[in-house]
Amino acid sequence: MPGPGTEPAPAPEGGYPAARLRLLQDEAAIGPGRRADLARLTDDWLAGLLARHATAAGLSGTALVAIGGYGRGELSPRSDLDLLLLHDGRADAGALAALADHLWYPVWDLGIDLDHAVRTPAQARKAAREDLKVQLGLLDARHLAGDPELTAALRTTAYADWRESAPKRLPELHDLCQERAERQGELQYLLEPELKEARGGLRDATALRAVAASWLADAPRGGLEAARTRLLDTRDALHLTTGRATDRLSLQEQDQVAGALGMLDADALLRQTYESARTISYAADVTWREVGRVLRARSVKPMLRGLLHGRTAGKGERSPLAEGVVELDGEAVLARTARPERDPVLVLRAAAAAAQAGLPLATHAIRRCATATAGRPLPVPWPAEAREQLVTLLGAGTHTVPVWEALEAEGIITRLLPDWERVRCRPQRNPVHTWTVDRHLVETAVRASDLTRRVHRPDLLLIAALLHDIGKGWPGDHSVAGETIAHDVAGRLGFGARDTAVIATLVRHHLLLIDTATRRDLDDPATVGAVSEALGSTGTLELLHALTEADALATGPAAWSAWRGGLVADLVKRVAARLAGEPGTEERGAAEPTAEQERLAIEARRTGGPVLALHARSEPPTGTGDGSEAPDREPVGVELLIAVPEQPGVLAAAAGVLALHRLTVRAADLLLLDPVDEGPVLLLSWRVAAEYGSLPRADRLRADLVRALDGSLDIPARLAERERAYARRARAVLAPPPRVSVAPGSSRTATVIEVRAQDAHGLLHRIGRALEQAGVAVRSAHISTLGANAVDAFYVTGTDGEPLADGAAHEVAAAVERALR
Repeated sequence: MPGPGTEPAPAPEGGYPAARLRLLQDEAAIGPGRRADLARLTDDWLAGLLARHATAAGLSGTALVAIGGYGRGELSPRSDLDLLLLHDGRADAGALAALADHLWYPVWDLGIDLDHAVRTPAQARKAAREDLKVQLGLLDARHLAGDPELTAALRTTAYADWRESAPKRLPELHDLCQERAERQGELQYLLEPELKEARGGLRDATALRAVAASWLADAPRGGLEAARTRLLDTRDALHLTTGRATDRLSLQEQDQVAGALGMLDADALLRQTYESARTISYAADVTWREVGRVLRARSVKPMLRGLLHGRTAGKGERSPLAEGVVELDGEAVLARTARPERDPVLVLRAAAAAAQAGLPLATHAIRRCATATAGRPLPVPWPAEAREQLVTLLGAGTHTVPVWEALEAEGIITRLLPDWERVRCRPQRNPVHTWTVDRHLVETAVRASDLTRRVHRPDLLLIAALLHDIGKGWPGDHSVAGETIAHDVAGRLGFGARDTAVIATLVRHHLLLIDTATRRDLDDPATVGAVSEALGSTGTLELLHALTEADALATGPAAWSAWRGGLVADLVKRVAARLAGEPGTEERGAAEPTAEQERLAIEARRTGGPVLALHARSEPPTGTGDGSEAPDREPVGVELLIAVPEQPGVLAAAAGVLALHRLTVRAADLLLLDPVDEGPVLLLSWRVAAEYGSLPRADRLRADLVRALDGSLDIPARLAERERAYARRARAVLAPPPRVSVAPGSSRTATVIEVRAQDAHGLLHRIGRALEQAGVAVRSAHISTLGANAVDAFYVTGTDGEPLADGAAHEVAAAVERALR
């Protein structure tokens, strides 16, 4: 808002506002043309204001200059105006201030944000020397009205000053870009991307223009301008959709923005946005690397260069890395004798050598290989060397990522692996996932590279890691689709029939271990039997164990923990014993209770009421995959043990009490102890964490549980009251509806009801009540929380203690689903 001072100028004539509105409402005009038209329309209006009021005041020696985005002639619907009133210093200060008011107030009156300044050329140069952002804005200075010589002189000096100071200011600009990336994240992976400030966004594209203006380095031009244009078009549509000057593409607005741009849906919009951001990010990486190389070379005084040796000598010394690949100036490049037109494996060999050496792969090397092999793909099946080089590249750990990204940016990956196109830049709506599908696949290979010492066939592990989610580019179950694709890809890579079958099996069952370990009763013989039958051999089991861990670690911090790892390891141990023919799995009964659990059960039988024990625990250190241990212990909250004589409603009551005390259930198991000579006791083992504040005392939990069981504590009413209060404070969360299903064949002694839902206050309480009202008995339960998602399995029986009939089981599942909706 304008500050106090001169009275605002009268409202501008209807011409500009009406013309502006018509232009913004013209749906056919979206794109660069409309931005340019809006800039020209605004130019004419502002030029008219300056001419009218400067003439009336008898002022000369002034010029109105557009800077920043407006200076580039790119006005989005809600863009602010960056204006500089330039003067030669001879005008009266009062008259100059009055002229500025006549310019600024009409802009404010239209509700347009304004960044403005009144300066002489000398003052503008001084401000630029003191503030990098001011200096960058002057690089886009464009004359609007007044004395053109003032503007021309300012532009000339701005560029001269920039080129002179670039060796010192470019590192400062690079630091600004990195700081912004750390604060805003990477645009190409964000579910709600910030189009301007995030890494790979419009700010980075502007920074690349500034680097080019320094004449020290230039960005790769391939696709860069098109990527920037697509982001600008998206921002235009976002401004018109929201009616606000926002650059954040929120989830609830993505479908509307996609429609405004003529796209199919929000996923298509996100994919295009990610592709644009990836192009800009890659160009930035290459450009800043070149800037660093140039600045390092300049830092060596010419008279000393001949005395220096090694990499800093400026002589371009080459160190061999592989056949046809050398290191030069900190990059992997092609050797002078390399002949990519005769060596189709060279690009893979160069990539593998670069990743193994921890070096970037030079852009010109990739492009030379791409040009030389255009139209000449690798033979099918691949030669053994090509397959080995791909495995070597994938096994390089974190250094794989930048090399892979460089290959992908230049179109090499989709040429080598055509199926990659369907997962490239594909968004993942599940917030547990950190990456797009394609980056997740590469990250899984990176994680798997740490586990190759645990398996007998590291090559199969790495290829399966790269392909495990390849089916997400196709309709239907991605594991089923992925099995077919992986079988085809492995065959094309040159793997034999047996190895190809193993890779396909790993892809088909890459979720089997984690799903079974966290959602099934491992003491049920059917559980171990189903996994054994699906995998068939201890070798495949070994590989799947490593792939499971790599996949979870690459998904995000919520997907793996030492607790989950322990469950998977226990399942693997049991399956391995079954596959090895060891007896005991079929004869294995229910898990033996621990000494503490037996003590609590005895006390519960004696008192006839619930008995509780709370233990603060930490997981043991997490293994790093190579036998060493991570330095930190993983906190897992509190273990809560409850023993209570069997009676209806125990699960719902206990879960409700925990919710009332703001304890989040991370995992839970329910076990029924039913000795022949003593009364049955339910044992509940919970892993809980306080949402905030300190943990409640065990005696308070027990007192509320007693009241909940005798009906004097109205848990549903209390939870409903809390949910209403929470809803008033919280943002609406867009989540898919809950899904409750029957898992057939999962147990011989019970029916398994599986619940997948958004984790929420009192969720387990509502599930427990629904099961109780359905008239079934919960024999065991296995509760797990993954990020914002709950995945729970309940082993239930009828009143006769037998599994439910199919019809009754589906009725129970439907009733639970209705209760959760």
